[in-house]
Amino acid sequence: QVQLVESGGGLVQAGGSLTLSCAASGRTFSGYTMGWFRQAPGKEREFVAAINWGGGSTYYGDSVKGRVTISRVYAKDTLYLHLNSLKPEDTAVYYCAADLAPSTNWHRMRSLEVWGQGTLVTVSS
Repeated sequence: QVQLVESGGGLVQAGGSLTLSCAASGRTFSGYTMGWFRQAPGKEREFVAAINWGGGSTYYGDSVKGRVTISRVYAKDTLYLHLNSLKPEDTAVYYCAADLAPSTNWHRMRSLEVWGQGTLVTVSS
């Protein structure tokens, strides 16, 4: 069974940092772009960041640009999202995803090939 499994969510104070992980299982995502979306209560799912396969070209959503870094360890087939200077409005369920589309297209996309189950990040004020 192909899975993306997120971890690392939790409760953090405003201004703090958190690192989310996404581990692939059941197959390798060789050649795939991988990335993150988030969905806050009562809001639409929002693009956060994506990273292309190989060269590691990255693309970030406007609401998080400058505060988050996406990275990828190919040997482990694992994706990371480093969240810094967190704000209460960053509170959301964060979803990992994989798709063949390049990272520059992800902010327009709502349907991607593979999704994780999500991990909750709560930022207290």
